[in-house]
Amino acid sequence: MSKKENEQFEEAVRLMMQHIGENPSREGLLETPRRVRKAYEFIYGGYKENPKEILSKALFTSSNDEMVLIKDIEFYSTCEHHLLPIIGRVHVAYIPDGKVVGLSKIPRVVNVFARRMQIQEQLTEQIADAIMDTINPKGVAVVIQARHMCMEMRGVEKINSTTTSSALRGLFKKDEKTRAEFFSLINSPSGSRY
Repeated sequence: MSKKENEQFEEAVRLMMQHIGENPSREGLLETPRRVRKAYEFIYGGYKENPKEILSKALFTSSNDEMVLIKDIEFYSTCEHHLLPIIGRVHVAYIPDGKVVGLSKIPRVVNVFARRMQIQEQLTEQIADAIMDTINPKGVAVVIQARHMCMEMRGVEKINSTTTSSALRGLFKKDEKTRAEFFSLINSPSGSRY
């Protein structure tokens, strides 16, 4: 962002604080507009990253054709309707077809899409499609379980309600046994942590 854009953003934060009844000139809030700008630059950093590029840089030839599962990937995002947090876990599995991807790249792709204004349903689809389109596996499965502060802090105010969404591609959608194995694995206790 240019200096002018930074100033405009910070002025918008001051106006928002005034609108809700705060005094942006009081001691505790003097640096808040700058802090909010810096926080937003980090929180919404996903707009500056390309998930397919991240995946493409870590593809490796492999004869493995069994399910690869990364479970309990913690994430946060922001509801695009109210700009309130979404906090949850993502489970991602794929079945390789000649290529595997570096394990750390899957959580990085989750972060890229999560660090954008989102709805959970779309986030689930975006993760699945990026993996399917880039790695070309035999199948991809993504399940997200999350809490939405837009439901807990306002509106119906239902604390601790969880939303689950899924996106199934390839064998996970076509083959009942593959799908059942995936759901069995993500629903089993994690066991010991290393």
